[in-house]
Amino acid sequence: MPAKPHIAIVTNSTWTVYNFCLHFIKRFRLAGYRVTVIAPVDEYIQYLHNSYFVKHIPLRYLKHHGTNPLMDVLLVRELFGIYRREKPDLILHFGIKPNIYGSLAARFGRIPAISTVMGLGYTFLHPRFFKHIVWPLYRLAFRQNKAVVFLNKADRKLFVSQRLLRKEQAVLIRGTGVNTNYFRPLSRPSVDRFVFVYIGRLLYDKGIAEYVQAARKLRALSPRIECWIVGDFSYANQAAVSREELLEWVAEKSVRYFGSARDVRPYLKRADALVLPSYREGLSRVITEAMSMEKPVVTTQVPGCVDAIEDGVNGFLAKARDVESLAEAMYRMYLLSEEERRAMGLRNRKKVLQLFDEKIIFEKYLELVRHSGCLPKAVDAVNSSKTKPHAKISARLDLCDLPNDTET
Repeated sequence: MPAKPHIAIVTNSTWTVYNFCLHFIKRFRLAGYRVTVIAPVDEYIQYLHNSYFVKHIPLRYLKHHGTNPLMDVLLVRELFGIYRREKPDLILHFGIKPNIYGSLAARFGRIPAISTVMGLGYTFLHPRFFKHIVWPLYRLAFRQNKAVVFLNKADRKLFVSQRLLRKEQAVLIRGTGVNTNYFRPLSRPSVDRFVFVYIGRLLYDKGIAEYVQAARKLRALSPRIECWIVGDFSYANQAAVSREELLEWVAEKSVRYFGSARDVRPYLKRADALVLPSYREGLSRVITEAMSMEKPVVTTQVPGCVDAIEDGVNGFLAKARDVESLAEAMYRMYLLSEEERRAMGLRNRKKVLQLFDEKIIFEKYLELVRHSGCLPKAVDAVNSSKTKPHAKISARLDLCDLPNDTET
């Protein structure tokens, strides 16, 4: 019996594995592949308990927000050693450092690789550093990649126009997929208040400061409006909000802060609308999750947000970094009737089912992998029917019991 084709998935954290790659692992294994995950370890290592006992190799030198060149050299060396030892047939990279340094290590080891550009990160929003340091690294790293996946058209166009890769390498796949069974519509409790919720890391680049300032304006207009924040600190990130500033926001009672949450559905369930005033996204995961739960969205006119939300159709768009524009968009949402917001939510659910469902996204990745031309010939026999024989099993895996519905 021929050996199963071997795929390695490389990410910048087990948080990324848990939130973005878990369904890839499950479905690749159901499709007949052997999967190895290579990533630094954090508290989300628990993903191993429900991922078919996939092999996990921890990374020592991948520091998510580090800028030490010596550590990056050591990371390339570490990845090269792992690739040479594990001998995967194909490597899938997710995240900025895996894309750059993982692709370089794969190139040195002559192992085919596919990268996914999940977003351009802090460096892109500070162009001098991005242009003079990161662009040349991308150009060098992607030279031998089989393909580079982009989550939105703007990122793909940028990389091609700057000649960071060849046009034929650039592939558009809209997001990493949403589990539409897990993020399904839930009845909202009847309460005499209107709730906006921000869900995400507490980063200035996500527009959190503009959200708080807009909340002040809205609270002055109507005491019925509440603005919630759900998310964790990112102290290692240069764009992170300080603890002192967050305490000031909470003390003035313009916003309510609920801390971090692994399960955001209870907050989305109680919210009337999601707000994400980001400066730029790959394709916002939280927006598509809210859409899947039939929630309207207020977001910004930037790549990765406009790819999901159309102004006045399934949400409202504001100018990025503009408090007045954001407050106006949020107030427009507040003034809509329940029927109008309900119609927006229904359009969002329909759009997710058509474009962003994880089953649809995985089929596109599977097709890309199968046509990469670098897997053993036996893979065609293994995958001749794609994942159809496992449809019932796959559907069962997607279902998840909801937590107890207690008021936050």
